[in-house]
Amino acid sequence: MQRFIFRNKNRITLLSAILIVTAYISKWAAGNNEVFTLALIIASIIGAIPIALQAYQALRVKVVSIDVLVTIAVIGAFLIQNYEESAIVTFLFLFGAYLEQRTLNKTRSAIKELTEMAPESAFKQMPNGEFEMVDVDDVDEGDMLQVRTGAKVPVDGTVVFGEGYINEASITGESLPVQKQKDSKVFAGTILENGTIHILTDKVGEDTTFGRIIELVEEAQDSKSEAERFIDRFSKYYTPAVLLLAFVVWVFTQNVELAITILVLGCPGALVIGVPVSNVAGIGNGAKNGVLLKGSEVITDFSNVHTIVFDKTGTLTVGNPSVSETIHYTNNSDVLGYLASIERESDHPLAKAVINEIGDNTFSVVENTEVVKGGGIVAYVNGSRIAVGNVALMERENVELSDEALKDIKRLVSGGNSLVLTSMDGKLQLLMGVRDQIRPRVKEDLLKLKRMGVKELVMLSGDNQGTVDVVSSEIGMTKAFGNMLPEDKSAYIKKLKDEGKIVAFVGDGVNDSPSLAHADIGIAMGSGTDVAIETSDVVLMNSDFNHLTHALGLVKATAGNMKQNIVIAVGVVLILFTGLLFSEWVNMSIGMLVHELSILVVILNGMRLTRFKSRG
Repeated sequence: MQRFIFRNKNRITLLSAILIVTAYISKWAAGNNEVFTLALIIASIIGAIPIALQAYQALRVKVVSIDVLVTIAVIGAFLIQNYEESAIVTFLFLFGAYLEQRTLNKTRSAIKELTEMAPESAFKQMPNGEFEMVDVDDVDEGDMLQVRTGAKVPVDGTVVFGEGYINEASITGESLPVQKQKDSKVFAGTILENGTIHILTDKVGEDTTFGRIIELVEEAQDSKSEAERFIDRFSKYYTPAVLLLAFVVWVFTQNVELAITILVLGCPGALVIGVPVSNVAGIGNGAKNGVLLKGSEVITDFSNVHTIVFDKTGTLTVGNPSVSETIHYTNNSDVLGYLASIERESDHPLAKAVINEIGDNTFSVVENTEVVKGGGIVAYVNGSRIAVGNVALMERENVELSDEALKDIKRLVSGGNSLVLTSMDGKLQLLMGVRDQIRPRVKEDLLKLKRMGVKELVMLSGDNQGTVDVVSSEIGMTKAFGNMLPEDKSAYIKKLKDEGKIVAFVGDGVNDSPSLAHADIGIAMGSGTDVAIETSDVVLMNSDFNHLTHALGLVKATAGNMKQNIVIAVGVVLILFTGLLFSEWVNMSIGMLVHELSILVVILNGMRLTRFKSRG
């Protein structure tokens, strides 16, 4: 029976709401007090059943929980026939519990998705020298594997033959594919975008970097205990005190009505609903403004955050490399068309950025294409020799680089750009800088975060330290670290927490999920992977970075609002107790009236959050 009730608690909450609405409609529209009273009695009883059962289970293990508090309040309201109080208190308590229950254990589905992303098969070299597809579980350290274009790398290993570009976004989070050749290290779960490579297996299964990501997420989730709510901690001492006071009064006065009055006055609806109302209003405001807050604990922890750690790519930056600057050294109007004609046939990771920058153009026939390893492409277009690539290729083609061009190259490189130079018949025509662009208004938003009390802003990235330093100085980070694998990022989060700091981590990729889970507050960009979103505590919808400042301002306002409601509720109780014990102006009717007014006050106070706007 208990299982049935707990399994249907959400349906009970809905039925209770329907009965309460029916009660007030019958009273206000039809003036039918009998239906009004009956509906509230039924709503009180069905709403109190799951609460009373939870109170009973808590008492069995010698815990005086908030459920005991509410159960006493309902019984007291019944004894004095105030069915409105009992019905509304039970409904609001159940509804508040529903809002939190809705987001519990969501991160567990992230583990399943991570597992599904892991490679399942591999081309293994057999004794006869041929490569055959086998289950990845049949691969051992020291085996030789072949990875073809478009396939996932099944293990951590070392390239012994071949070359190609590998998308390592699942491991490092970086958007630009990385060139791999002999002696390069590769990681399980990454994708070979072009070429064919043979790798010698170094690590398999759970020992791979991808396997470690899964393990770190599981470890972080298991160690992430739920913080006890303030109300539960408070009621641990408060409720027994009220019970003891009522019992003492009954013993010395033998006045049952006075003892019941003390129980009722000591269990105000304002204390029960004050925190849920603030939470509901705060979460509702966040949803309306592009911020998804997953539960009340998020609000409390996030409002006290000391350090915010950011992933770079896809978080502080857009995540898609684009041309940041184009410099022409001649007036040749044909060069962009020639460049586009060559790049559209290239599988180089910078080619897409160049094509997008040039846009619609007239393409020409490309002939005698030569791919220069580690340099670029040389081809003939309409009889002209066109070279597209880096500085080394220009030197190979004997292209003279003027002092002006050398200054431009140095400036773009120092700004974190990859270079695309184009020459025609041995003469430099244009220079393009390609980089992952910083999100709009990021610098201004980071300054707002500092003004809102965040002490440290830290950037972690799998990119090289030089590029990381450039981005860091441009946007004003406190610290910045490059060449960070998921394990390194997660370890850094642990280090900060061990120092006693409340840490938030902002990321968007699968590789960020361990850090999102380990941090006190995990914040995911809405355009990120489902794993990152489900592992996180806060989601910034539409990946608008400005939502982060609104989120922090909102949780601070909500946390303050919760404290205000608690002070109001407890303050009302103290005033009523003082009046009851030391004067004659407080009786049961006045006490219940004051309680109703206090409930209205905390509701109105909480609803102020629906109009909250971050001022930064």
